[in-house]
Amino acid sequence: MLRPRLIPPDDIFPPNPWAIEAIRYDARLSQELTGQAETMFALSNGTLGVRGSVEEGAPVREVGTYLNGFYEHRPISYGESAYGFPKLGQSILNCPDGTVLKLSIDGEPFSLLKAEILAFRKTLDFASGTLSRDVRWASSAGKTLRLRTRRLVSLASRHLVAIEYELTAEDAETQVVISSQLQNDQPLATDTSDPRLAEGFVGRVLHPAGSQFAGLRALLSYRTRSSGLTLGCGMDHVVSADGAFVTDGGGDDDFAAQVFRGTLPPGGTIRIHKYLSYHYSDAASPEQVRSEVSWTLDNAIETGLPSILARQEQDVGHFWERADVAVTSVSPRTQQAIRWNLFQLMQASERVEGHGIPARGLTGRTYEGHYFWDTEIYVLPFLIYTNPPIARSLLKNRYDGLDKARARARELGHRGATFPWRTINGEEASAYYAAGTAQYHINADIAYALRKYVEISGDDDFLRRFGAEILVETARLWCDLGFFSERLDGRFCINGVTGPDEYTALVNNNCFTNLMARENMRYAARTVRRLERDHPDAFAALVRRTSLEPAEPSHWEAAAERMYIPYDERLKVHPQDDDFLNLQEWDFAGTPDENYPLLLHYHPLNLYRSQVIKQADTVLAMFLLGDQFTAEAKRRNFEYYDPLTTHDSSLSVCIQSIVANEIGLRDKAIHYFNFALAMDLSDLGGNMMHGAHIAAIGGTWLALIYGFAGLRDGQGQLRFDPCLPDAWTRLSFPLSVRGQRLRIAIEHGTASYHLAHGAGLSLWHGDERLDLSPATPTITRAVRPPDARMHGRSPNS
Repeated sequence: MLRPRLIPPDDIFPPNPWAIEAIRYDARLSQELTGQAETMFALSNGTLGVRGSVEEGAPVREVGTYLNGFYEHRPISYGESAYGFPKLGQSILNCPDGTVLKLSIDGEPFSLLKAEILAFRKTLDFASGTLSRDVRWASSAGKTLRLRTRRLVSLASRHLVAIEYELTAEDAETQVVISSQLQNDQPLATDTSDPRLAEGFVGRVLHPAGSQFAGLRALLSYRTRSSGLTLGCGMDHVVSADGAFVTDGGGDDDFAAQVFRGTLPPGGTIRIHKYLSYHYSDAASPEQVRSEVSWTLDNAIETGLPSILARQEQDVGHFWERADVAVTSVSPRTQQAIRWNLFQLMQASERVEGHGIPARGLTGRTYEGHYFWDTEIYVLPFLIYTNPPIARSLLKNRYDGLDKARARARELGHRGATFPWRTINGEEASAYYAAGTAQYHINADIAYALRKYVEISGDDDFLRRFGAEILVETARLWCDLGFFSERLDGRFCINGVTGPDEYTALVNNNCFTNLMARENMRYAARTVRRLERDHPDAFAALVRRTSLEPAEPSHWEAAAERMYIPYDERLKVHPQDDDFLNLQEWDFAGTPDENYPLLLHYHPLNLYRSQVIKQADTVLAMFLLGDQFTAEAKRRNFEYYDPLTTHDSSLSVCIQSIVANEIGLRDKAIHYFNFALAMDLSDLGGNMMHGAHIAAIGGTWLALIYGFAGLRDGQGQLRFDPCLPDAWTRLSFPLSVRGQRLRIAIEHGTASYHLAHGAGLSLWHGDERLDLSPATPTITRAVRPPDARMHGRSPNS
């Protein structure tokens, strides 16, 4: 079930609201936590990501430099294949690593594991968007040296990594050799007993396509054989030193090095500014891609590192202005963990234009760099309220894959579109159909996110130009997939699907799926009718693109109206599916703690036969579609399903926290929230070394805003019903709504709503409407006690 939370030792990792720091070096602990630290200190901008490995190259668990969307096909092998199974998967590739600067002092290689460390500090600074390290040590000859490094992955120039490297010989003349490297070293095949981990490739993946070496610059380029992508990468340097240094460099197809040799006088310093650039293309030649790399390096050198650092801090500051969640809590680690989580959301999304967000962002290769429904349900709400242009970009990326989704639907014998369960390039890459292709709910998840984006951002243009086409094709899918069952009095049924709970697969009438499909079809019909009435040109274009027939919206409405929603009169709960209540309950008492997650220790059939839940399913439906359930139904459903849920998915506890808050289970709400918040920093899943759980991190924001602040936003109308945990005294955050900026501050006795920017906005505090305007920018109201909070069916229904 829930693993024990591991609290980082304060003497090494002190609580800091604006940074994650290691202030002391423990060689034993460092080796144990190498993989986790590489994820914890990773840097990314949504396009380019670099794991937090040390410049010396060791100790290291998994070096990683990733480009979003840079992948190679991987043949999918089946013991027994069948029609419609995907033949090719996609795996994100590890790009050549340029973070290494190996150091020798008087012929002695510097190693953290062997050096006599006098002082140490490593800092991921949330305010500046940089990773820095400051190390003082004594050489075997007794000389004292100090090494300071700082690196960033630029938000302004999304193909750029910049590294500052400064070595000082504090008390004696010292001979120094620094080897700055760029090396193509692809990871070996991994243990595939864990289906979440990326599989390795056998043989060469990146095929050399030319290299160039001139001065302090090196450029390498490669082609992938199957995916047809061309990669260019390069490094360049600006060097200054107290003392005479000579340089020489060169390399081959897979390795480039620039070596700096010289002698530092006592108190002397050598400073190296190293710039790395990565570009790829599906059309340009290797020469063209190398030119793009050179242009990025030229611009970096011309701009200079001080200006690059200043711009990074400015850009990160803009993020915090629109996204920071400030909590005053008894535990100082709460704020630190919240900001680390928010920082990861920024890193995964800020420059993601043209791509999806991989499940682990660009911090690791787990799930092979694929993106799932996670983005739409767990991450997009955060972006809709804090960075609407990026939310739009992610939805546009789904639209750009619509033709491939149409082709996949035809392959499966469906009308409309079937979006891939997991993908990089828009094509299905899930090899296990029972927990992949069968999760048709992804179509409704995309439609749900699309609706929320349009209603909260006010971007009706996106709906007319792109969104309506997605809605037509997803509604068609549901109308084709389901049928009107005579045995159930003509109710519309959807059989043979898998809901969010992957421990219960290929079921009939999954409650979550049916509810979400119903909303998908209703919204599609409303949108088509509104376009026909109010935007005839957009409607005509939609008809041309989709061959929409006049009767189709009525068909969708009929299916939605007659949708079968499972309900058990005896237990007064919504069965997760037609047969779930007939299954035998899992033997939780007889399951050893070490057998979680169950998916790694039990055959899927054993799980499918039992009442055991991997993650919130019906409970998730109660959050997303709260107006479809009464308060009593929410309470009964939660009390039934909560004990059956293992939370083997990182996506589970955040949702449980939100619903527990809504039904008044305050202790359970904060208990689950604390687990969601610490998912990575306390390594609750035991797999942080493989990358950050981006969707679970997004779920932490949901638990803060929809849980403790009590936000509900059906039909774009904001309503708050806040309830702070006892251990907190204040919660404040900004929201962007239809081009206007709100700031909400909640304490135990009051809630304050402030219009920071905009012409005016109405919202609800409990049952009271508040009208904010430039003339009345701030309104404060009393917060109702927990037992008086509004529960159940929303007034928006």
